[in-house]
Amino acid sequence: MATGKRYLDSRKGWRAREQGHSAKNAYAPAVERVAVIMAMEAEAAPLRDALGATPIEVPVWASTLPVRLAVAPAVGGRPEVLLAVNGRDPTTGVDCIGSTAAALTTQVALTYGPIDLVVTAGTAGGWHRSNAEIGEVFVAWPHIACHDRRIDLPGFDQFGRGEIATADLRELADALGCRLGIVTTGDSLDESPTDRERILASGAEVKEMEAAAVAWVAQLHGVPVTAVKAITDLVESPVATATQFTANLAAAADALQATMMKLIDQLGDQ
Repeated sequence: MATGKRYLDSRKGWRAREQGHSAKNAYAPAVERVAVIMAMEAEAAPLRDALGATPIEVPVWASTLPVRLAVAPAVGGRPEVLLAVNGRDPTTGVDCIGSTAAALTTQVALTYGPIDLVVTAGTAGGWHRSNAEIGEVFVAWPHIACHDRRIDLPGFDQFGRGEIATADLRELADALGCRLGIVTTGDSLDESPTDRERILASGAEVKEMEAAAVAWVAQLHGVPVTAVKAITDLVESPVATATQFTANLAAAADALQATMMKLIDQLGDQ
């Protein structure tokens, strides 16, 4: 577990990055504990197994939530990993995907103990226009945003877009062979015509359902955040998004797991 001093150092490094200073190694020496937030069990299981993470109880105050926690202890230079999964909806039995569950899961993770970096990891959609490929993994840069919160009121419009800067992991992403791009979040699997206009205007290259909520809660706690997303579907494809997602989920989850393991190892080597 990260010490209090190192946790404070990591927060200072994050503030320095926001002020325009170089973030290379600004918080990296303090990455002793990483929280990985995931929505679906099918996405999380390969990573949990690869880490050898052991399930732990959620805090008492969160005992009515479906959130599932597991911890993989630090090994060698690898940081400790707290893996937090949204869990299953008690009414329908399906995975709790979307921004509401993601925000709750992140809050549980960040009140469990000091965290140096939050990673929202999972699957996502991409576009032919940006040459995305099924199974390709993106790292969020320079920010995470929302595309379906339309609030045409002064000040609230900016809140609705929810643009939150991400940790500067550009060099790590390059070393891992990952592409960089703006990650945009909405609570629908498909892309409506209005969403499409807003996404095009934002320059986003990755579309998913949780990252902005995770980033917002992480920002409230002053903890740096990034998103790592594996592509399951191409939005403009004539094949329905749901069909592509189902067909490609397992392969994308494996690609995500492999990238996440390398990323976690590299964070420990900083």
